[in-house]
Amino acid sequence: MLLNNSQERSQVDHIFSQWQNDPVLGETIQHWVVQPARDPIFTDIPDDLNGILKSALQSLGINQLYSHQSEAWEAVSQGENIVITTGTSSGKSLCYQLPVLQAASSSENPTALFIFPTKALAQDQLQSLQRLIVFMERVSFDDGTPKIITGIYDGDTPPTQRQQIRSKVRLLITNPDMLHMAMLPHHTLWEQFFRNLRYVVLDEIHTYRGVFGANIINVIRRLKRICNFYGARPQFIMTSATIANPVEHASNLIEENVHWISKNGSPQGKKYFLMINPPIIQHDLGIRQNPVAECIRFASDLMAYGQQILIFMKTRRSVEILYRQLHTLFPDVNIHGYRSGYLPAERRAIERQLRSGETRAVVATNALELGIDIGGINAVVMVGYPGTIAATVQQSGRAGRKNEAALAALIASQFPLDQYLMKHPEFLLDRSPENARCDPNNLLILLGHLRCAAFELPFHDGEHFGNVPDTLLQGLLMFLVKDKQVYNNSNTYYWTADKYPADGLNLRTSAGSIVSLKIPDGDRFLSIGIVDAPSAIWMVHPDAVYLHQGESYLVRELDLEKGQALLEPVSLDYYTEPRNEIKIEYAIPVHETRSAEINRFYGDIRVLNKVIGYKKIRWSNNEILSTHDLDLPPNTLDTTGYWLTLGKKVVDSLRELNSWSGDENQYGPDWKNIRLTILKRDNFTCTLCGTSGTNQTLHIHHKTPFKTFSSYQEANMPGNLITLCPACHRRVEMIVRTRTGLSGLRYVLLNLAPLFVMCDPTDLGSFADPKAEFAEGQPTVMIYDHTPGGIGLAQSLYQSHSDLLRSSLDLVQHCTCEDGCPGCVGPAGENGTGGKKETLALLKAMVVDDHG
Repeated sequence: MLLNNSQERSQVDHIFSQWQNDPVLGETIQHWVVQPARDPIFTDIPDDLNGILKSALQSLGINQLYSHQSEAWEAVSQGENIVITTGTSSGKSLCYQLPVLQAASSSENPTALFIFPTKALAQDQLQSLQRLIVFMERVSFDDGTPKIITGIYDGDTPPTQRQQIRSKVRLLITNPDMLHMAMLPHHTLWEQFFRNLRYVVLDEIHTYRGVFGANIINVIRRLKRICNFYGARPQFIMTSATIANPVEHASNLIEENVHWISKNGSPQGKKYFLMINPPIIQHDLGIRQNPVAECIRFASDLMAYGQQILIFMKTRRSVEILYRQLHTLFPDVNIHGYRSGYLPAERRAIERQLRSGETRAVVATNALELGIDIGGINAVVMVGYPGTIAATVQQSGRAGRKNEAALAALIASQFPLDQYLMKHPEFLLDRSPENARCDPNNLLILLGHLRCAAFELPFHDGEHFGNVPDTLLQGLLMFLVKDKQVYNNSNTYYWTADKYPADGLNLRTSAGSIVSLKIPDGDRFLSIGIVDAPSAIWMVHPDAVYLHQGESYLVRELDLEKGQALLEPVSLDYYTEPRNEIKIEYAIPVHETRSAEINRFYGDIRVLNKVIGYKKIRWSNNEILSTHDLDLPPNTLDTTGYWLTLGKKVVDSLRELNSWSGDENQYGPDWKNIRLTILKRDNFTCTLCGTSGTNQTLHIHHKTPFKTFSSYQEANMPGNLITLCPACHRRVEMIVRTRTGLSGLRYVLLNLAPLFVMCDPTDLGSFADPKAEFAEGQPTVMIYDHTPGGIGLAQSLYQSHSDLLRSSLDLVQHCTCEDGCPGCVGPAGENGTGGKKETLALLKAMVVDDHG
């Protein structure tokens, strides 16, 4: 029974106490900390703040500032660039609103540019700014103070309004993509705005890392170049969530010195942080309760006590799955999903309902991680480690009103990363957040922005472009000359190519094109969302089931050239998952460390990734119903990788310990006769689907995997052999699977790697091969950057090699499963083996070798 909202504000302590004393739930709470309430630190409103702003603040009930707001005011007043890292709901917005509005109310007509990473943040901040401006205008009515006109300029701005915005708006809110695509290339239309630009606000700069961050630095280089052309030198005001290197990161973004404001003067209520590990339900296999089921148990309690909750999931599909389950359990409660791909109107409506309290629960991806004003959430539940300590702090920080108790819970998944943190909570609770990293001089990224910059303004000999080394800049300009994109005349470089360079450069992904998802609506088609082109291949391939707001849609057609996928609403008892095939075409070492038997490398690689089919999986119990083949074009990725190769001596030593199964199966000298006997017994027919074939077209399959037997004679007993066609053989191999030590090593390295670099697990790819062609046939394991050109993750792993190996060994050694599970080396298939013994032997050999 749901309790009414009047009881919700005093229940968090009671709920936590109940959970602790519950014999079932209490056992799952592995660790918890209580952050005490914090009193506010107030300061007087600055004397040099003008009377109009003071009166406007008082009208909003603000008679004092928090200490960090005053510190920001003083630093900006002295002309410093600043970065503020005072946490969620601490009033960071006022730190930049006050200096901007003070300047805007003067007679000099200065302008300010607010850059937010998402449209949702832009809409949110427009309302916040306009609320202050309304009160300012009431105070200054008819006294000659210039009117402060604000506006948003993004992809949703109607073309009919754009000219008016360019000519009248003084406080402009936009996003990096619009600045890159529409403003900088057409700066002559914005001449007055850029000429008078006083402040640039960069919000949520912790999101500007990796490829996105590298692109943003180059966009800022282009912005500063255009400002310099018009005689402006703007001051930068930046905000960030908690990261380990805020000053370094902020300085790198703008390539100038910054003043750091970190001491939080805002109040905070008591907050509980819980680390929850679902119970083991199959001890021999190490299988734990599904974290989604555990989430439902805790979320149900929270909603029963009237709490407003926010649940963070890792993927768009998992958002839809959990939303669907909660909606079924609580049909009368207002619950929503929230993720990228929803249309803007849908997302704005959900945000409004969160603020008003109309929505009781929202299941979201990290799209709601940023500082959008969504009111005071009582509790946050994170299903699976968010990927970084910084993201964990940010997501958990969404819980709590200023003076009330709140609760944040991390529910571990079965994967090694989560299980490692459950065994080593200090890694999460005591360690500082990760560094934000990006490489703006990545050649692919830098070259793309030099094209854009040359289009915007000619380059002159001796001109700088941010901190790009002069020799590199000159070399790239000459490359563009040679490629006939730029013309050099009297030491000035002019853009001459026909194409519009910004149009082909996507700041956020390597994909420039977008696929629109459409469903029939009478005699026309209605768009329900979008995905980028590379994601479309695996998300909306033909016959895929796409989930949106809990509803299932079957993909009837995918047309990448037209940029659209046609979907049909359906009611199905299954969902689909893609099947991928990965090949490393080449690997060229840049750095290497060789030892007696274990060699490690970092270098340039090319990855071919092809979706070869998909699986249909039943909703109710995750049973694989069937597998299907697809013929889709491969994606080519040129990036960087970190890889390990094993020498003959270490492989031989593992063979002696019976801990190596990476060799090809040796079926015995009489295999040809045995094979023919089985084919004849089964009438040259697939025993599953009845397809007839020949000796050349049919396969013989070992029902219990060959590698699990001590001799080929036992493995080749007729009762263990059946005839299958190639298609059925592939399907069976997906179920009956033997995990080797090499694949177990790949699994654990990939899953622990994000602890050593600031990234989400999806930012990394992996590969294992007992006879890798690019490594001269040696057994090889590789972890690589999932982004074109690489963003430094593989290089960091190469440098963290020893720590990564030791942590992997510690995790596998202390896992309680018998032969591999999702929490260590990965699960084996039905009747297969997990390869835990082999992986453990391999890790021990590598750690010993690493120590010399």
